[in-house]
Amino acid sequence: MIAIGCDHGGYGLKKEIEAYLDSRGLEYRDYGCDSTDSVDYPIYARKVAHAIVKGECERGILICGTGIGISIAANKVPGIRAALCTDCFCAQATREHNDANVLALGGRVVGPGLAIKIVETFLDTPFSNDERHIRRIKLIEEPTDGE
Repeated sequence: MIAIGCDHGGYGLKKEIEAYLDSRGLEYRDYGCDSTDSVDYPIYARKVAHAIVKGECERGILICGTGIGISIAANKVPGIRAALCTDCFCAQATREHNDANVLALGGRVVGPGLAIKIVETFLDTPFSNDERHIRRIKLIEEPTDGE
């Protein structure tokens, strides 16, 4: 199950991605928003992030105008590793190296054709399970002591 969410700047691209997911027969839950009316992206980032942390969904896709704000908001939720990707190489690397569980996209940055390829790469690339990547993920997830 894939969680998908966006703000007004990502609404059009979200609809394109949902059509792609439908064409592949992939299940998803749409956590909003539902129009191009102005909304606050942290609301939708949290909805998607919490669906993943609670185990309701396996991965997430978030879209805002640039992808920056919505990825920052999602990464505030412990257990989320959201990666902003603008090409397929980054989507592949973040799955293989970081076991990223949320893909962030910029609806005003990447067009639908490229976005679909990025989504496909993100969804189809497994985590490498390489020891160094496992170690680094543990370091990312460790609470910091304010160093």
